[in-house]
Amino acid sequence: MTEIGKINGHRPSGLLHLLDPSLKLAPHPKENEVDFDLELGLSAVVRLSSNVPEEAFSARVLGTEREGNAILLGKDNIFVTIGYLVVDAHTITLQAKGKQKVQAEVIGYNHESGLALIHTLSALDIPFIKQGTADDLEENEPVIIAPYGGVDHAISACVVSRREFAGSWEYLLDRAIFTSPIHPNWSGAALIRRNGTLCGVGSLWINDAEEGKSDSPGNLFVPIDLLEPIYDDMVSSGLAQGPYRPWLGMYTAEAMNSLFVSGVIPDAPADLAGVEVGDVIAGLEDEPVDSLSGMYRKLWSLGNAGITVMLNIKRDGEDMDVSVKSDSRYNLMSKRSNH
Repeated sequence: MTEIGKINGHRPSGLLHLLDPSLKLAPHPKENEVDFDLELGLSAVVRLSSNVPEEAFSARVLGTEREGNAILLGKDNIFVTIGYLVVDAHTITLQAKGKQKVQAEVIGYNHESGLALIHTLSALDIPFIKQGTADDLEENEPVIIAPYGGVDHAISACVVSRREFAGSWEYLLDRAIFTSPIHPNWSGAALIRRNGTLCGVGSLWINDAEEGKSDSPGNLFVPIDLLEPIYDDMVSSGLAQGPYRPWLGMYTAEAMNSLFVSGVIPDAPADLAGVEVGDVIAGLEDEPVDSLSGMYRKLWSLGNAGITVMLNIKRDGEDMDVSVKSDSRYNLMSKRSNH
């Protein structure tokens, strides 16, 4: 059985229909609080709309119509955004404030960071944002969350946590950025420091932005520093250089001190090996795993994509070992794009 539900926190259209009132009440950045031209700096963020074929795998999780933001990085018409907005996209449209819509195309995607690069087919007459760093970004630092729309749509926020984040889709950030209050249009939004530099790209809404608090809504941002080492490879070849991590093609949920398989991607390694929704992952290669991050780190330490991995699982009360021949996630993406 294959079952994949909505991934908590992605929802590319954001929560605008629910949280617009809260956006109006949220504190907006003021010119006298920053060290850059606020309106000019925020104009580097544009609206992104993409359309995905119904038969695309990601359509069942992320939908066929996606909306978010993209951020102009330089003079070459290259924008950075969060990858799930454009993966499998057939058409991509960008629009700057007060400008005409232009078409764009994906030129690079990186699952490990979650970032994507897109290129407009014609230039947008807007300034680009200076790429900064999140390496020294710490808790309690004030930041600006800036989607498309300028100052009226941006909010003043605060970094409430810097910590590890493990996603159910075989995704791990060592030091993600968690902010509060929540912005309803987070997907691909710019996280900007008070000096006007870009330090993160909007990825998720989170219910536990503050560490240890389950009722602490906020956003998760991908540190922009993850882009620099892979930027040239993404522009030139579409991907960061390999070798690539072993990928199983399953979603795993962490609950009740156990790891449950919550979804299996059709024709991916886990599916071909017979892994089922509801299986409990007890270990890898006869070594216990008790957290998502621990499972990922163990998996990735075993070798590169293509290795065979022994999953120690529990199914209907019975212990089982399932041998999974891993693959590269990018191989599946290539196969999908060729259909």
